Amino acid sequence: MLLQQMNADERRFLAEADAIATAAAVKSGKISAQVAVTAALERIADRDRNFNCFTAIFAGSALAEAEKIDAAIARSENPGPLAGVPFAVKNLFDISGITTLAGSKINADNPRATQDATGVARLKEAGAILVGALNMDEYAYGFVTENSHYGPTRNPHDVTRIAGGSSGGSAAAVAAGLVPVTLGSDTNGSIRVPAALCGVFGFKPTYGRLSRAGTCLFSSSLDCVGPIARSIGDIALLYDILQGPDDRDPVCTQRPPEFCLPQLDNGIEGLRVAVAGGYFAAGAEPEAMDAVEIVAKALTNVVSCGMQTTIGLPKFGGLATVNLPESDRARAAAFIITACEGGNLHLDNLRSRPQDFDPATRDRFLAGTLIPATWYLQAQRFRQWYRDRVREIFQQTDIILAPATPIAAPGIGVEKMIIAGQEMLVRPNLGLFTQPLSFIGLPVLCVPVHRPGALPLGVQIFGAPYSEALILRVAAVLASQGIVSVRSM
Repeated sequence: MLLQQMNADERRFLAEADAIATAAAVKSGKISAQVAVTAALERIADRDRNFNCFTAIFAGSALAEAEKIDAAIARSENPGPLAGVPFAVKNLFDISGITTLAGSKINADNPRATQDATGVARLKEAGAILVGALNMDEYAYGFVTENSHYGPTRNPHDVTRIAGGSSGGSAAAVAAGLVPVTLGSDTNGSIRVPAALCGVFGFKPTYGRLSRAGTCLFSSSLDCVGPIARSIGDIALLYDILQGPDDRDPVCTQRPPEFCLPQLDNGIEGLRVAVAGGYFAAGAEPEAMDAVEIVAKALTNVVSCGMQTTIGLPKFGGLATVNLPESDRARAAAFIITACEGGNLHLDNLRSRPQDFDPATRDRFLAGTLIPATWYLQAQRFRQWYRDRVREIFQQTDIILAPATPIAAPGIGVEKMIIAGQEMLVRPNLGLFTQPLSFIGLPVLCVPVHRPGALPLGVQIFGAPYSEALILRVAAVLASQGIVSVRSM
């Protein structure tokens, strides 16, 4: 079927379908992989001028790969679970034959990558087709994707507002319907913040669960990679495909994969779910807590609330609340570790090419290089203390809810915001609620909560390390009730 012969319903299907539905249509012969890819390239050409998600588009190689998928199907071969699904990746993932920018001007002078990042390779092996690379904050240091080299990525729900960051292009491309799935990276919230502000699903698995091989690192002891998608099913499927040991990444776990997609229908009756109070409630604007309350109320009748008498804190939205002690200190320690590790990584270029950095990134890296080693060591010691305290909380509950961002998306160029009556800088502080969780490597899913006539907000669903299956099951229940979903654009 030629793209020109497609009717409006078929075009709408390709624009709104998730990856699972797209792959099913390709494998059944309803559409060809070439049509699926061509339609995505057409949407990107028509719409991305408004959003600035993409920094590179690979039309020729994508169409060639689509032709191979169609040929395999014609031979009755298994084309893979993501057959013909167009996808794109944050431009810090290595793509064979392409220079890995990591949002920078400096990296543009580097040689081209000689092989794909592991995450890219695994999606390709599953039949997905790479159509482009996506905009981001320089070297992943930021929550806004207002890149001084490649321009800001704009929020598809209101192009005068930011998409969030640092995986802003990844989240906005999914929200705008350009591609159904993307890959991003998350150090302190760089998947969850843009997912929340753009109204899509974003998943940061347990630290070390997915291979980072072939990605431009920012803070090695914090960095994770993960999927952004239109549906919970897609998140689970991509997570399952991306799992597995990888000798190219020394922190990638040897733990066997636990496949989550088959577990989505298992239900959550009796699961202990709580809401994060204290720090997470005090620093949020009312609209952010309203989103948490919507999710909490939806779960009240299907999960266990019996731990309140043990914890002894008030309920919120029908669920017990828990307090993650010293979360403000955890965030401060995460800042120190991030700045030190990032500054050290870029020290040579800070000395030789300071003028070629985004000024906001350069200044934060320079500050990191000046932090005393004793501060870094103390932050690491506190990290272990905080991890132990949170582990104790997970002896009493299985899953915790928290706001993803303190506010909805600020305007592009807006430098300050008011949170709980206090003026705060936007760029570092959109991660108020994501950093304490990244700090100890917890798995976290950001789910979109849409409110009529308002910008989207996200809610974090998190658990103990390696509880990804439980987290996704909770999200699946919420999706089945229509509480969380991606709004069609």
